[in-house]
Amino acid sequence: MAVPLREVHKRRSTITALPLYYSGHLLMKHRKEKIFKRFYGELRGATLFLYKDDTMDTYTEKLDLEELHTMELDSPYEKRAPTIFTLTLKTEEVQLKMDNPDKGEEWRGYILTVIKKQLPSKLQLLPGQVLQLEDVLAQEKRRNMPMPRPPLPPRPSFLQSASTSTSSSTPPTKDVPDGVPGVPECFFNVSRAEAERMLKANPECGSIILRPSTHAKNYALTLRQLTASGPVMKNYRVTATDSGFVIELDTPVRASSLNDVLKYFLEKTEYRLHPFMSSQPYDTCIDVSPAPVSISLSTPTTKTVPKAQVAPMLRPLPDEPVDGEYINPDDHIPDRQKMKQVHFHGELREALKLRRDTIDPAADKEEAYQNQTGDKPHTVQWTNKKVL
Repeated sequence: MAVPLREVHKRRSTITALPLYYSGHLLMKHRKEKIFKRFYGELRGATLFLYKDDTMDTYTEKLDLEELHTMELDSPYEKRAPTIFTLTLKTEEVQLKMDNPDKGEEWRGYILTVIKKQLPSKLQLLPGQVLQLEDVLAQEKRRNMPMPRPPLPPRPSFLQSASTSTSSSTPPTKDVPDGVPGVPECFFNVSRAEAERMLKANPECGSIILRPSTHAKNYALTLRQLTASGPVMKNYRVTATDSGFVIELDTPVRASSLNDVLKYFLEKTEYRLHPFMSSQPYDTCIDVSPAPVSISLSTPTTKTVPKAQVAPMLRPLPDEPVDGEYINPDDHIPDRQKMKQVHFHGELREALKLRRDTIDPAADKEEAYQNQTGDKPHTVQWTNKKVL
């Protein structure tokens, strides 16, 4: 069962937010091809979407007409003769063919009006068709009204010298403080060649760079992706709209901010790619601070005590008694104890003498005299008495 055309148009409108200006059957072939292929074309904004037929809701090919350099008519306008246009784009050259010359003239009028933002001269169109072109022109101007772009982050210092030497027409980078809302850190004001050179020379810094596009009010995303055959550079267009941004893929994706654009690519690549962050210099040497004056870092030396110059005195050990020998108890009394005993006996004798004199001061005093001349000692006693 065929899908109603109304339902098909609704599905196509969900694929892209670009407005539909014109549609119809046409034939198209690339320069290297020999046979034209039949398509159903839709001019939405400045993009020509090609479907296999008018019942398909997914396009087969698309042409970005903003990259159009020239549009030449192979033969002048003639009744009952097919019209063939040669479109020279930035990277390729294609030919469009319309069997009906009136339809071919309408296609030419719409394409030139959208690209040049003005009505082309010398068109073989009816007044009503010209009014329709004027409406399309007004709508396209409103869609491409200048809108404030987010401020550009500062340009990396290691690219300033390279860019000035390779290209003198690069606009100067605006000095914007870090942390501007809505601008990813991987946004750089560089061209496609510079972005690819940055990713190739510094793979450790990241693999995604968001940059301005060559077309006004648009952006581009350059990434370096590793494949089985080696690293591959890819570039994607991000179109700015009134409601946000559109990632121009086979199935266009809408995003509300540039951060959401970056997040979409990170999720689709399963976070195997990382935003490009310019490397910062790091120190590689640790300096030792000078030590305070009062603190010495040298190892403390141990103090050596001088050795004695005089040999120590050795006390003789007492002789051990022989078995059966009489031992005098006083001989084993230490000298200090002996001195104490002698001192004690002297004090006791003096005390007894003082007491005796106090009790009987006139007591007889006996003195003993020992004659040492004879062999036997003679003892003489006398008594001293007081004469009254």
